[in-house]
Amino acid sequence: MQQHRISTQVSVHDQRPAWRIDTDVLVVGGGAAGVAAAYTAARQGLKVLVLERYGFCGGGAVAGMSGTICGLYLAHEGRDKAPERLVHGFVDEFIAAMEARNGLTGPVRYGETFTRVHEPHAWRESAEGLLASQGVQVLYHSMVTDVLLDGGERIAGVIAYTKQGKLDVRAKLTIDASGDADLVAMAGLATRVGLDGHVQNPTMIFRLSGVDVERFLEEYGEDAIMPDRITQLILSLNAAGDYKLPRAKVFLFPTPRDGELICNCTRVIGGDGRELNPLIARDFSEAEVEGRKQVREYERFFRDHLAGCEKAYLNDTGVQVGTRQTRQAVGLQTLSNSDVVSGMKRRDGIARSAWPIELHSGEKPRLSWLFEDYYEIPYECFVPSRGESLLFAGRCLSAEHEAMASARVTAQCFSYGHAIGHAAAMAINENLAVRDVKGEDIRFALNRDGAELGA
Repeated sequence: MQQHRISTQVSVHDQRPAWRIDTDVLVVGGGAAGVAAAYTAARQGLKVLVLERYGFCGGGAVAGMSGTICGLYLAHEGRDKAPERLVHGFVDEFIAAMEARNGLTGPVRYGETFTRVHEPHAWRESAEGLLASQGVQVLYHSMVTDVLLDGGERIAGVIAYTKQGKLDVRAKLTIDASGDADLVAMAGLATRVGLDGHVQNPTMIFRLSGVDVERFLEEYGEDAIMPDRITQLILSLNAAGDYKLPRAKVFLFPTPRDGELICNCTRVIGGDGRELNPLIARDFSEAEVEGRKQVREYERFFRDHLAGCEKAYLNDTGVQVGTRQTRQAVGLQTLSNSDVVSGMKRRDGIARSAWPIELHSGEKPRLSWLFEDYYEIPYECFVPSRGESLLFAGRCLSAEHEAMASARVTAQCFSYGHAIGHAAAMAINENLAVRDVKGEDIRFALNRDGAELGA
């Protein structure tokens, strides 16, 4: 690519008039954590604004088409136990809203636990209905470009790009629910990236229509993790040069729609064989192109070799490649790998998880289960080690690499947002710094909302 030196005479212009909004709480990102945080803060009487870069809420669940509410249930060693719910609170309200729209399956087996599969349009409508019920203002197609600092440490708001012009938002408290700790990084606060800078590869998830789902389930069983014979078939066909399928262990979930599967099976890597990092512009773009190519190859394999998929066809892919990991914010506390595997419990825990450590690297993902147990995540994993009037929520929580591979999933993100919405309300209504809000007080408020965290 030819490089051009920018003349010192060049200046930056945007002649559109800027506009301004003042609010109590600004939430950046309308995914599971952002929606839960905004709804909860508004229910405490605060004025709340959500900025979302897409034209809908949903984040990774909808734009990335992850398609499932993972993390709701305990894991049991053995297949003889019924689903046992672990996570409650705001997620119960969201589930009820999706069920009212026929947008959610019952529990679907996923290895040693269960998940629930949603319909993406019902997710969008459910989020919008819940936010509207609490008077939350949502501005779509709004991309934050700058963070406003007051005195060098206090986050006073943001500047966002909109088609109307630059938007100046001033907020008493800002919640980074971007998933990527974008605001934390913009403010120059501490972050970490993956394991020594290496992140889990992205995945292009897609929907396959025209499937005889009844025949498919009769052949392969109720577990969304496909049996080992399919893994071995993929490996043998790859070796013969018939297909190019980078991931051999595939996850296929029946959806609320007739004749449809959600397919989590691609492994998007670079042309040079390395894991792509969505924080890097060229990597993110390469991932989109490579992901779509892989989708077509898996579609061909499914039609050729899977029972019930002989007439299947690609319905759609995610709006963007699914992102598992980018930045983690550095909080007052960090969820450690040992916290997860030991089933750590805490009096200031504001969320629970029994989801396995799920590492996607190589041809076969690695799942490390926590059976008959769970761990708790403390509030201070969402409070920056420096900076004022800022909280974060979602998969950018302060966590070590493997801990994050368990704590990042949707049910937990709903729980984080629920908790951080309460934390924001306490900080504003009681005139507290975010680091002076007590996790025990948040836990009490969450239990009052039906989170069932225990005393």
